[in-house]
Amino acid sequence: MNLVLIATVLIVMALAYQIGLSRSRAVASGGVRLHSRPGYYGVLVALWCGLPALLLFGVWLLLQDAIIEMLVIHQLPPELAGLNEREMQVLMRRIGALASGQGVAGEVGAYEVAAAQQMSRLESMGRLAMFASMAVLAVVGLVLAQRRISPQMRARNHVERVITALLALSSGVAILTTVGIVLSLLGEAVHFFSYISPAEFFFGTVWNPRFSSAGSGGQGQFGLLPLLWGTVMISVIALLVAIPLGLMTAIYMAEYAPPWLRSVAKPVIEVLAGIPTIVYGFFALIVIGPFLSGLGDLIGINIRATSALTAGLVMGIMIIPFVSSLSDDIITQVPKSLRDGALGLGATKSEMIRQVVLPAALPGIVGAFLLAASRAIGETMIVVLAAGNNPVLHANPFEAVSTITVTIVNQLTGDMDFSSPQSLVAFALGLTLFVITLGLNVIALVVVRKYRQQYE
Repeated sequence: MNLVLIATVLIVMALAYQIGLSRSRAVASGGVRLHSRPGYYGVLVALWCGLPALLLFGVWLLLQDAIIEMLVIHQLPPELAGLNEREMQVLMRRIGALASGQGVAGEVGAYEVAAAQQMSRLESMGRLAMFASMAVLAVVGLVLAQRRISPQMRARNHVERVITALLALSSGVAILTTVGIVLSLLGEAVHFFSYISPAEFFFGTVWNPRFSSAGSGGQGQFGLLPLLWGTVMISVIALLVAIPLGLMTAIYMAEYAPPWLRSVAKPVIEVLAGIPTIVYGFFALIVIGPFLSGLGDLIGINIRATSALTAGLVMGIMIIPFVSSLSDDIITQVPKSLRDGALGLGATKSEMIRQVVLPAALPGIVGAFLLAASRAIGETMIVVLAAGNNPVLHANPFEAVSTITVTIVNQLTGDMDFSSPQSLVAFALGLTLFVITLGLNVIALVVVRKYRQQYE
């Protein structure tokens, strides 16, 4: 229903654009010079017609559930006033399910049926009121906007101000989303540190959370170091695979490959970045893990099928396109004059690449490496299936390990008490992972901006 309504508003805006365009051309038909091109007047009329209606629609979507829930709660029997917040949420979910025609578990009380009927009526009345209000706003905006069209009207300036405001709003949404994520993680992490001291968490060497409710004692051990070391070990293995292969692929594509081969091979390599990570995980579990285990048996080394090596190798294959594509774009930006100068001085092509092209592109290549490292650190599905989930601090890449992302999944899976440290630790882990990846991205930006060369 909401999509149909939005589509209807967009169609009305298209009609309003045509009305504004026709009106502006009619005004200019007598030889009068308009301030702006006719298209700007059409866009301005469309904006006046559609934006207020869409704004009302957005506000209603944000407020309708809270308003309807408040009205329904107000009509509940007085004996239910003593319910706590959690019990009231459960009751409102049951009433909402009944109002939408879904079934609920257990016996349904008469007050629940009455409340569901009232909720359904309020939702219907709210939709009708919203439709009517949006229609009125659209018509009023259309009439006012097309009447204001005149040679003196600065339609282009108005349209550009609206577009600038929309762009700023989009940027603000992205920034506020990041801030909201950080604040949500920070709030729950502070709650977790009221149970476990930060020193024990950040410097502990044992990860053994015992699943018990908050305040019941026996909260377990929440040492971060085994998880952090497992994350670093797998990421290092992945980078040892991805950086040489990705960089050599980029050099070949940029310097040696003929155009026909580059046009085919580059998109094929970048397809690796589009494969779902769960597919890589199955590939590691079914193919790479057994292969490495069999290879270890041949040479007398005990290699587990699910290990840091298995997860790291497959993750390295996954991030090859990140390294190769970014490095290729950076290498191709090095001016041809530097290449011609080196070749003119007698350097061979390989010497020119090693001593001129790569040093010139090095800051960007390092930035590509750090961004690939951020991608590796944040990977989840591959390590869930291929790393073995063994949160023990050791330095053997042939044994199973666990990572921060895998542990977050484990701690938030199942029917958990979200006020217990066993669940709240996931937010502390998420905040730690966010800080690590943010630091790598900042380092990459600083390296690129400080050392990049500007060529004419």
